[in-house]
Amino acid sequence: MMEVSYLPKMYKTKLCPSHLGHVSSGLPKAVSRVYGTVFHINHGNPFNLKAVVDKWPDFNTVVVCPQEQDMTDDLDHYTNTYQIYSKDLQNCQEFLGSPELINWKQHLQIQSSQPSLNETIQNLAAIKSFKVKHTQCILYMASETAKELAPFLLESKTSSPSGGKPKAINQEMFKLSSMDVNYAHLVNKFWYFGGNERSQRFIERCIQTFPTSCLLGPEGTPVCWNLMDHTGEMRMAGTLPEYRFQGLVTYVIYHHAQNLAKLGFPVYSHVDYSNEAMQKMSYQLQHVPIPRSWNQWNCVPL
Repeated sequence: MMEVSYLPKMYKTKLCPSHLGHVSSGLPKAVSRVYGTVFHINHGNPFNLKAVVDKWPDFNTVVVCPQEQDMTDDLDHYTNTYQIYSKDLQNCQEFLGSPELINWKQHLQIQSSQPSLNETIQNLAAIKSFKVKHTQCILYMASETAKELAPFLLESKTSSPSGGKPKAINQEMFKLSSMDVNYAHLVNKFWYFGGNERSQRFIERCIQTFPTSCLLGPEGTPVCWNLMDHTGEMRMAGTLPEYRFQGLVTYVIYHHAQNLAKLGFPVYSHVDYSNEAMQKMSYQLQHVPIPRSWNQWNCVPL
């Protein structure tokens, strides 16, 4: 069971999975990262998230976030993350401004596939007194996921000459495996957004919660890896510096995506506009780009 709250009346009830299916069906699967998160909530809710809607059953705005008991650290923006989708931006601003919904005195992140939310969040920043940084990236969806959820995305797509497969690696030197939580420090060290105690705890929880992939090197320790974050997105890929430029991360991400697809998971990830190497890799693996569809607002109270 998963908790779906109807906030304006503060009426909270645990609904059966069929009601959560109604939330999923009301989201645009092609562009909404919220859809992917709700999918994982509906399949065991491994990260103990909740969904809050403005009204039921015909909602305009849905917010997915952790339970209150998991957001006790005001500085932990890794955990204090909200995913938002709205059909009515005017309604959305009023809804997000509800004191019961978002604790604007915390360091937090808002994520959405809707760049149009920027004006709403900037307005709230002036009202609630916080500074905000907006980041946009390219959202990539695996071809298998696009074929099932949004086949129109494949209509104008040009195929990679690789056929969507990575080049071969030395399988005597490298062994495909899953990531052990004891090596979370490696991910934390090389993750662009990591390098601190809070990110370390977050990474450990991600490894313990979702499927992972890595390559073990000659020493029997990870030299390359790919994880999923709490939203179900493939994220935090990395390679030790001495093993780079061998196509290892492409190999790991390909096999990770294949395993997730076998489990029925939607497969998606994001790439920065300046990261040409990962864009080329995504093209090689025939992942479908959706520009401006990965949006994040980092909010810090003044």
